[in-house]
Amino acid sequence: MLADRLHFAHKPSEEQLITRYTSERMEMTETRSSEAKSRTDIQITDRNSAALAESSSFTARDITEDATPAPHQPVYRVYKRRWFGLVQLILLNIVVSWDWLSYASVANTAAVFYQTTPTIINWLSTAVLFAFVIATPFTLYALHKSGPRLSIIVASILILLGNWIRYGGTRSSPPRFGVTMFGQILIGLAQPFVLSAPTRYSDLWFSPRGRVSATAIASLANPFGGALGQLISPLFVNSPTDLPDMILYIAIISSVATIPSFFIPSRPPTPVSPSSNHTYPSITSQVSTLVRQPVFWLLCIPFAVYVGFFNSFSSLLTQILTPYGFSETQGGIAGALLIVVGLVTAAVTAPLIDRSKRYLLLIKAFAPVIALCYLLFIWAPSSSTIAYAYVVCAVLGAASFSLLPVALEWLVEATWPVGPEVGSCFCWAGGQALGGIFIIISGALEDTTGDPPNNLQKALIFQAVIAIAAVPMLFCLGVVGEQIRTRRLEVDKGAGIERVTV
Repeated sequence: MLADRLHFAHKPSEEQLITRYTSERMEMTETRSSEAKSRTDIQITDRNSAALAESSSFTARDITEDATPAPHQPVYRVYKRRWFGLVQLILLNIVVSWDWLSYASVANTAAVFYQTTPTIINWLSTAVLFAFVIATPFTLYALHKSGPRLSIIVASILILLGNWIRYGGTRSSPPRFGVTMFGQILIGLAQPFVLSAPTRYSDLWFSPRGRVSATAIASLANPFGGALGQLISPLFVNSPTDLPDMILYIAIISSVATIPSFFIPSRPPTPVSPSSNHTYPSITSQVSTLVRQPVFWLLCIPFAVYVGFFNSFSSLLTQILTPYGFSETQGGIAGALLIVVGLVTAAVTAPLIDRSKRYLLLIKAFAPVIALCYLLFIWAPSSSTIAYAYVVCAVLGAASFSLLPVALEWLVEATWPVGPEVGSCFCWAGGQALGGIFIIISGALEDTTGDPPNNLQKALIFQAVIAIAAVPMLFCLGVVGEQIRTRRLEVDKGAGIERVTV
């Protein structure tokens, strides 16, 4: 192949690649124009393109023009600058999640500071989840029209405003809970712009060999920020008067993290693979196609359930443990273990999936483990040692974090040529909405007169039952409906992409 010979002979400069790619695209356009004059129907010659046409509502013309290789194979390459944008996505996901859970691990102390109850403080976390849902349509539009760059810039502006407004609420006399809540809502509006972006970013900037890892790193940075919030916030706050300083430190860190957002490139100079060069139709057409596919619902519903429980569980973990005599610091450590062990495990599993592409195997392996962990945690608070909670949290984090990026990337593969941002936005919005609902339900199930008072034992039983009920849907994948195929990967392989220049 011409691309192979060029790769081994010398490494083309970026300008040469852009010139070559532009001329080849012009030649392709001229060839197709002359062919269109002599025939009225476009014949789909590529077997992968034909399969895509049969399994989606897009026209044959759309798919053929994007999936059929040119007479002279274009040179695809990935660019080192892709890491700059990926690192920025990581930073923003860390700080936006840290901002979200700033109060969760110090809820009792924050309640004293604002002269209210821990249940009211929980609304600072819940409001972020519901604000996420409100901002999702705007996130989808930004990612579809302008790609990840606009989404990242919007998130950075909202994070800046939200943090400093929160700080203003703590410095007023008396402290203004309403001002703090407004800042939290702005942070919640920022979250979908960075949490839904990794699949779109990896699709645009990374080759098929690195997409799962890129999505995993950027997506899992979000719960890592939550771990920092769970672990560090209690260290900053020894008394209610320390709360404003904690918010100030977080605001400074968040502000510094947003600065590089305004300097990231919008897209690579040339496509990194055939599928990344695909021109997606309107959002309405993509949504219509997506919701008619059973595979989407079989994955989206369990995904939303498990993300929702993870959000509510991490938000309420300290309040679950403290009625039984454990400290806020121990609750913070349990939350940190939940996330840190998950990150380490995902760092191992994501590259393996990138190489093997065994998406369904991992999904079906880890879902029962997640459900089992929620079941076992019912007895963790009443145990005589905090080690029980630590172990269950560690295993739950490992299974949850390994499952999350693989599920997102597999959904893109199974529903392609629907854009990667569409399914991702729907899944994340569902998870955040259910997270807020689960927090409210858990608060309603609090046993104020039980033994001990204010325990959340009924809430733990509720989450275990629902988590177990969601498992069978994932085992229906590949069994119910049409045969599931990794369509985007087939397009890239069908175009002869065996080597990508770096």
